[in-house]
Amino acid sequence: MTAPGSAVRRASAVGLALAACLGAAPITTAAAAPTTSKSEAGLDRYYGQRLGWGSCATGPGDTMGRDLDKAGVQCADVTVPLDYADPRGRTITVAISRLKATDTRHRIGSILLNNGGPGGTALESPPEFRTWMKKAGPRYDIVGFDPRFVGRSTPLDCGWPVGTNLFSAGLGRAGFDRQVAFQKTLADKCRATNASVLPHVTTRNTARDMDVIRGALGEKKISYFGYSYGTYLGTVYSQMFPGRTDRVVLDGAIDPRKFGPRMLQESVGENEQALADWATWAAARNDVYGLGRTRAEVLATIDRVVKASSRSPLTVGTAPETFRLDDTQIPFILLAGVDSDTDTSRASLAEQVSVLNKAAAGQPTRLSPLFAATLRLATTGEQSHHGSVQTAIICGDSAAPRDPEVYWRDIERSRAIHPRFGALANNIGPCAFWDRPREKPTRVEHDTKALIVSATGDPRTAHKGAVALHGLLPSSKLITVEGANRHAVYGLYENACVDNKVNQYLATGKLPADDQTCSKQAALRPTG
Repeated sequence: MTAPGSAVRRASAVGLALAACLGAAPITTAAAAPTTSKSEAGLDRYYGQRLGWGSCATGPGDTMGRDLDKAGVQCADVTVPLDYADPRGRTITVAISRLKATDTRHRIGSILLNNGGPGGTALESPPEFRTWMKKAGPRYDIVGFDPRFVGRSTPLDCGWPVGTNLFSAGLGRAGFDRQVAFQKTLADKCRATNASVLPHVTTRNTARDMDVIRGALGEKKISYFGYSYGTYLGTVYSQMFPGRTDRVVLDGAIDPRKFGPRMLQESVGENEQALADWATWAAARNDVYGLGRTRAEVLATIDRVVKASSRSPLTVGTAPETFRLDDTQIPFILLAGVDSDTDTSRASLAEQVSVLNKAAAGQPTRLSPLFAATLRLATTGEQSHHGSVQTAIICGDSAAPRDPEVYWRDIERSRAIHPRFGALANNIGPCAFWDRPREKPTRVEHDTKALIVSATGDPRTAHKGAVALHGLLPSSKLITVEGANRHAVYGLYENACVDNKVNQYLATGKLPADDQTCSKQAALRPTG
């Protein structure tokens, strides 16, 4: 569920896949605890702290920080309690960035950004957002932040040998049994290395951090833009702190009742459809990729590759960077590749499947940088911190079934209907071995004015989730992009219809009178 900015593009094949692959556990919900004043909660020193704004560069090798400095962005650390029930106890820091409003006469306020994940950063996003926001941009202080334990905030790393836990059960019981043991190992590593903080790595605590940020910025209300998981975070914030939001945009929205360790079950059909639509695209370019002349032939090529990898792992890549991939890993690569239906994204996946097809024939091929990065994420500990914190948030929010046989039965039932992704969407994960969450999930019981954006074929956070959230928030309005297999639209998909409507709302604070529909190919150029 990760989304935008340079962060999204860097992680589009990976992060967006990760985010929405997360999960939906049991939909039992509990009422949000009543909001207390900061004085009653003993949080005055956090809300009233003076922020030390300064350079974003942490050293001569910090390219991102130098770019932010050049763009006029300043950075600061916000101190928050690890445990809000013990505000005098241990503290952690949350890294934030701010691009101040230049049109001060017409300043609207601060807008806080979240790029999804969970575990996505937004520290780098303010300059790009200002560009997308057109005429509304200079009227806002645009604030990016790395949620607790993410990016430049106080870190969390369980020392995993992989950067994600999103794997398939494979084609048979033996692969599933190996996954059970492996996923338990991941949970055990987090407990062994970070037991003292894991209970506090939750969306509700991130929402509490957001309100401290609001207070430290001196804002009575704050605007918010969230992609993917960020739509869930924004919803939770609006329920825990009703009346403290101004303009809220939720892009790639999640039904908050479905968020949890098995949420990928909610969009498995959309992923199968997105892959089939991609296969049609690839078939029309068989002379380039050699994967088949029809949709059925391309999908059959994928099935042959996965079956070959189940017999013996494929050697992918050439020296000095080679990888060994089996039938538990290849479905993740496919999932990561169908987050968008643009020609660029589809060509990238076609190149990757072509490499896998050649590997299955014993012909290792040089990898593109993007493909190599995806494979490092899935097979090495290079991004251990990303998988660690993402999993900690999901498992900390909602409990998962404990019995492996629950997952196995779901996997077996799914194979006929969802042959490529069913064994991934229903696979067991670390949350099956995690300690129980300390708080129950947040229940939506306060209406919130928000603009929700969703594509009908979103393969990460299914469109039905956006429709459901719209129903839970009667004052919201929904923009639907018809016919697009796309996750995260505003600014990223270059759909002028969506961009114009969002910018109009950000500029005026007025939601559209009715729900809106945009075509996949919007002819208009973005206005202000």
